[in-house]
Amino acid sequence: MPSTALETFATPAERAELEAVLRSARFSRSPALAHLLSYLCEKKFAGESSQIKEYSVGLEVFGRSESFDQETDSIVRVQANRLRRRLAEYYGGEGAGNSLRITIPVGQYVPVFEEQAVPASSAEAEYLRQASSVRASTGRLRIGLLAAAVILAATVVVWAFFAWYRRTPVTSSSNHPQTESVPSVGLPVGDEVRIGAGASRSYVDHAGKLWSADTHFSGGTATRSQIKFIWRTQDPALYRSSREGDFSYNIPLKPGKYELHLHFAETFYGPEDMGGGEGSRIISVTANGQPLLTDLDVLADAGGGRTADVKVFTNISPAADGQLHLRFFSVKGGAAMLSAIEILPGSGDGMRPVRILTREVPYYSNDSQWWSPDVYFKGGQLASSDESAVGTDDPELYETERWGHFSYSIPATPGRYTVILHFIELRLRRADHSDYAAPAPNGPRSAAGGRVFDVFCNGRAILQDLNILEEAGENRPLTRKITGLEPNAQGKLVLEFVPVHYYATVTAIEVLPQWH
Repeated sequence: MPSTALETFATPAERAELEAVLRSARFSRSPALAHLLSYLCEKKFAGESSQIKEYSVGLEVFGRSESFDQETDSIVRVQANRLRRRLAEYYGGEGAGNSLRITIPVGQYVPVFEEQAVPASSAEAEYLRQASSVRASTGRLRIGLLAAAVILAATVVVWAFFAWYRRTPVTSSSNHPQTESVPSVGLPVGDEVRIGAGASRSYVDHAGKLWSADTHFSGGTATRSQIKFIWRTQDPALYRSSREGDFSYNIPLKPGKYELHLHFAETFYGPEDMGGGEGSRIISVTANGQPLLTDLDVLADAGGGRTADVKVFTNISPAADGQLHLRFFSVKGGAAMLSAIEILPGSGDGMRPVRILTREVPYYSNDSQWWSPDVYFKGGQLASSDESAVGTDDPELYETERWGHFSYSIPATPGRYTVILHFIELRLRRADHSDYAAPAPNGPRSAAGGRVFDVFCNGRAILQDLNILEEAGENRPLTRKITGLEPNAQGKLVLEFVPVHYYATVTAIEVLPQWH
């Protein structure tokens, strides 16, 4: 039985809401999430919100030992994100009429109880249901004919749009917002393979993806670096382990087309490590006997040491024996090396779409698209806001930002891409900049105030003097679409956000392959 102390900080309505959620079908089928929610709420009820930390949750809910390493074991982050999704599903269905709702804010673990509009009485609800049923019965034939006509018209429009879209030449946009839409492209589904090269145990990353311990290899030596920080990733643990030498991987795959990601990071050579630099380690890679990478210098390709470097390849298939044969050769200097292998279902239209949201956990948007947690970044800081975005049916998408002077180095295969940048001004107000330090030395270029910044792709300006307040107003999303972008010689779309007045910002980034 709960103690009296536990009841002190809980209202009867809050405890009743927790019990209703735990009794629901969604949570009764998921005891692990039910246990996590119960633990978080009981801690809050006991006045111990300050004790709800990732480490304590790992120990007390998931049975981790006192040596629990939050950096290498992301069980708490993954389960908390699943809990957020399960709560959203519950309140979107079975609990839609509840007057109180439980949420777990992104980046936090302390539950919040939020008042909702009081639902209609059961008698009123029944009356409305019956009235709706009568109207539906009397108008069924008329509505059915109308719906059929609408569907037929919509089908013609959609086919015409795609025919036009495939014939339209690709061009880069100007600094003005683009009004034309981009078809919503989802991720292909199928089997996924993730292997941590040289890793002795499995690992769950910030996106909730499982990387197996090293397997299917032949030759080489497993090594581990003691370097703590790795640029352009939230999962440095994935890059500390590696396989080095001359080695191969023979990975069983079902027939089909796949997208291959090879992950590297130079953690040995460099001015702060063992000396050396560019040219200290040159490697080559083949897939099923065909050249994949020739004379790769990871340090030069990544733009420095201690930096995650991802190489992407499309249209990869297993050999006749049902295996993908990858071979890694030492060409010059140090031994060949590899941090991880990722094999994903391929897309018939080129590289899989990339969607990045500036937060530590993944997100499913209202249009059912999966957004990766923040990745490929260097510089800047993450921030969130309690302000709610207006003018969008998905305000949760705009709760966070990366701000400062920063860049994203997004791996891409040869071709042309559309980049969609999502912005929102949740922290500044017109004529009020107290949230930030002194302005940049060259001062503001906008009479209306607000932050001003530029965006470059591979050194070329794609947005100049962008002022979110001027163009969208406070708390309103602003999107910019730039077409016809191509990766640089290293196979990267390097997006740099450069402050002009105060700091640059971005909320989300989409990279979509263009169809021809």
